[in-house]
Amino acid sequence: MFVITADQVDSRTRPDIVTGALDDLNERYSDRLELPVDRNAGDEIQALTADPRTALDLVLELTRRGMWSVGLGAGSIRTPLPAETREASGDAFIAAREAVTRAKRSPTRFAVNAIVAPRPAEDAEALVNLLLTIRESRSPAGWELYDLVVSGLTQAEAGARLGITPQSASDRARAAGLRAELAAIGALTRLLTSLDDAQLRTDTA
Repeated sequence: MFVITADQVDSRTRPDIVTGALDDLNERYSDRLELPVDRNAGDEIQALTADPRTALDLVLELTRRGMWSVGLGAGSIRTPLPAETREASGDAFIAAREAVTRAKRSPTRFAVNAIVAPRPAEDAEALVNLLLTIRESRSPAGWELYDLVVSGLTQAEAGARLGITPQSASDRARAAGLRAELAAIGALTRLLTSLDDAQLRTDTA
């Protein structure tokens, strides 16, 4: 199981964005979560999912604009689940708490942690951080193309929607690292699956 704990950056000097984030994430990810995304203490939000791809998608969404420090924790969850995420507990929540604390000191504002089998978490953190570094240098034009491609359009279709030539779309995609990111998503999802499996194997050993 995965827990994402995200803390708003510079919350003392910026307007509260938690409410808007909760509404947006719950609308978009509700069918992929174990419980609704919830406000934790202060300016934190927490999400709980059993799906590695959903965990990765949430990390990429929350880190995109630099407005959150994001910790990803993997591990067991105490059952039965309560009605609200902030009332849940278990190793994954402890791991996410430690991860978000480290994330606040990370250049990418992201960290991964696991209590039982931490080595796979270290591997996942290193490789996700490589992807986040690519994303940090992406221009607004690159994000514009990215959003169209991940919505289901081909690169050529996205270029046509933007009114640019196929060659320009290809150049923009290359500069934005789109092909590298799209190729990495599957591999990172499998890595997170292995991270989750490692917690289960060790728990039952």
